[in-house]
Amino acid sequence: MKKGVLATLLFVYLAASGHLYAQSQAPASTPNYPFVKGYMSFIIPWVKLDKNQATWEFQDATTIGFPVGLNVYYSNTFGFSFEITPSVQWSQPSGKPGTSKTNNLLFDPGPIFRFKNGFNIIPRLAFETQGRYGLTPVFNKIYARTKDVDYWFSLSLPVRFGNNEPASVGLNLQIGFTFN
Repeated sequence: MKKGVLATLLFVYLAASGHLYAQSQAPASTPNYPFVKGYMSFIIPWVKLDKNQATWEFQDATTIGFPVGLNVYYSNTFGFSFEITPSVQWSQPSGKPGTSKTNNLLFDPGPIFRFKNGFNIIPRLAFETQGRYGLTPVFNKIYARTKDVDYWFSLSLPVRFGNNEPASVGLNLQIGFTFN
């Protein structure tokens, strides 16, 4: 299982580090700041570690989040992101029929530090309806651009506290698109 996750990470990194563009890049006109773009995505939490255990995705249950958000860009190097993520969890307790449920809603705003070649760092705050809170550093890379949509992926490291649970850190993969 761990080798599969590492192989997937390596593939995603290699795919994003090359110059993969859906169309040739024409010189863009200078945008008028500030401006707003919306996005949609899905996120898979691969692993969560705390002092007691490591919980791997697909081990006991499967959780998928569906982040939607708005990014307000103030310059070609800075912006602010407002994201809301509902999560759905599927599980099949031993000997019982499978179930699915909405298990969390996450609000995680944060500044966007924009770099060349479509790379962004987004240090987000995190507030969950499950009673947990913390931060989520996000490393984001645009891997394809079209006239209407930018396609991207992110790796994030959610750090969570609260709700009488041990502090934890995780690793997530997020794949999405931003409307231009």
